[in-house]
Amino acid sequence: MEEVFRTNDPVKLSYIRHLLSEAGIEVFVLDEHTAYIDGRGPLVPVRVVVHEDDADDARRALSELDQDG
Repeated sequence: MEEVFRTNDPVKLSYIRHLLSEAGIEVFVLDEHTAYIDGRGPLVPVRVVVHEDDADDARRALSELDQDG
């Protein structure tokens, strides 16, 4: 697994899932629940990871998005 994006924005995360799904890339989201657990805002960055074979394609698909974390 390889991290391809990091964000604390739930709207951006939803869009990332959509983009990668449309590209046929299986997406795994790490730390999503931990990031929002205390209700004061995301203290832990949410990480988007994909299989290593899909990492370059995923980065290309997400190249126009700005990283948050």
